[in-house]
Amino acid sequence: MATKLIALLWGFAEGTLFFFVPDVFLSAAGLVDRRRAFIACFYALAGSMLGGTVMYLWGASDAPAALRVLDAVPAISPAMMETVRTQLIDLGAWGVFAGPLGGVPYKIYAVQAPGASVGLVSFLLVSIPARVIRFIAVTLIAPLVIRKWGRQKTQQGNILLMLGAWAVFYVFYFISKAQ
Repeated sequence: MATKLIALLWGFAEGTLFFFVPDVFLSAAGLVDRRRAFIACFYALAGSMLGGTVMYLWGASDAPAALRVLDAVPAISPAMMETVRTQLIDLGAWGVFAGPLGGVPYKIYAVQAPGASVGLVSFLLVSIPARVIRFIAVTLIAPLVIRKWGRQKTQQGNILLMLGAWAVFYVFYFISKAQ
């Protein structure tokens, strides 16, 4: 139960203003119990979509305020927000698929969608595959990589290695987004 709750809450938090993706937890959970981690992906998706709905409604009611707050979130810039707006105008709800490919936070798509005339239902329907594909891929693949190349003797050692890999990833991510 704790795995599901953590995934749900982390999905919601990242869908709103938290800046670490649920994949961090999901990939570590995959080292412990692949089946539970797989199920947790759908809880993270539900939390993410709930958070995305909150952000969408905020963007629909007061986009300038929502965008100002997003600008204060680490690794989000006005240029990134403008790119998302353009993607949504050009591609409609399908623009949400560009986020995971470019390391662009889902919350920006949620806030920008109403202003790009993307309806809430369309936004949420496209969000399902756009979010869950990455969650599942990271949850299944990352533990395999850690187990194969990490060669830690204990599960705890593998989890620490996984978290260390995420820390390195985020250092480079934040550096690349700051430029």
